[in-house]
Amino acid sequence: MAILVTGGAGFIGTNFILDWTATEAEPVVNLDLLTYAGHPGNFERLAHPERHLLVRGDLGDRELAADLLARHRVRAVLNFAAESHVDRSILGPAEFIRTNIVGVFNLLEAVREYWAGLPDAPRAAFRFLQVSTDEVFGALTPEAPAFTETTPYAPNSPYSASKAAADHLVRAYRHTYDLPTLTTNCSNNYGPFQFPEKLVPLLIVNALEGRPLPVYGDGLQRRDWLHVSDHVAALRLVLAAGRPGETYNIGGGQEKANLEVVEGLCDLLDRRRPRPDGRSYRSQVTHVADRPGHDRRYAVNADKIQAELGWRPKHDFQSGLAATVEWYLAETGWLENVRSGGYRDWISKQYGVAYD
Repeated sequence: MAILVTGGAGFIGTNFILDWTATEAEPVVNLDLLTYAGHPGNFERLAHPERHLLVRGDLGDRELAADLLARHRVRAVLNFAAESHVDRSILGPAEFIRTNIVGVFNLLEAVREYWAGLPDAPRAAFRFLQVSTDEVFGALTPEAPAFTETTPYAPNSPYSASKAAADHLVRAYRHTYDLPTLTTNCSNNYGPFQFPEKLVPLLIVNALEGRPLPVYGDGLQRRDWLHVSDHVAALRLVLAAGRPGETYNIGGGQEKANLEVVEGLCDLLDRRRPRPDGRSYRSQVTHVADRPGHDRRYAVNADKIQAELGWRPKHDFQSGLAATVEWYLAETGWLENVRSGGYRDWISKQYGVAYD
């Protein structure tokens, strides 16, 4: 038997597969379309490459999904696959609708048909885990309590709306067909292998190359930060012991303003890789026009997963960010491999700064 991971060549999926194959003999079938943010070179680091099969394909290809499920006797599906960057969804929402809604629907249909045909014991043990985001809940006011699993959905971007729609489909398949589903809603992830359009790796790349460090608006938007290894540990617990039909919030309990993150990262680089002119990297901070509909604050209440499954994050943000900076400083080759002309053009267009 095996588990099927969709979108496993992306940031969180890569970290999950590296962790799983290092500790579990059970193989992973990794279905990934290998778009701009998916990198098969990540798996050159596998301790046990024989436990991993990478299949290039679309999660919305129902025939392919059905074949993989049956051929590998899949006992669980983890859906990481998604178009996942808010800025890209603002510029081009159609791809987010196609992948995050239609693709998930087709995957659910393939899974439902496969699951219905399983013998009683494997059917009862089967799980479908939808990996989602806290952004489906919308924005919080400064004094509001953190999101819980019962917070009403109120997405504010094409990205978060598409993820919310997928979550609703998953819930409906549980209610209507009794498919044993699980959903997790996580806060902002950071750590190794993150594509450098997201805040932390983008800042590291731009700082080291002497480019502006773009900060939207006043930079006081607040996010809860979660190290990706803590997220992976939580997902493994939910898969193993989560109750079918339930949702679990996964948060790092580390709420920070964006500007605080930027300045903290600059200070880390000042100590670890000082600028040749002796100035602080803070001098490169550049405030740019805020993005449309930018949510002001997210915060996640993770009491449920802590009480039911005993999960707690191991990383505080300061030490986690320091370890992340060290990883990117050591992995300049990886960074160069994942950055293309298309990436440079997009950064220039998005932030209004030259990227020669």
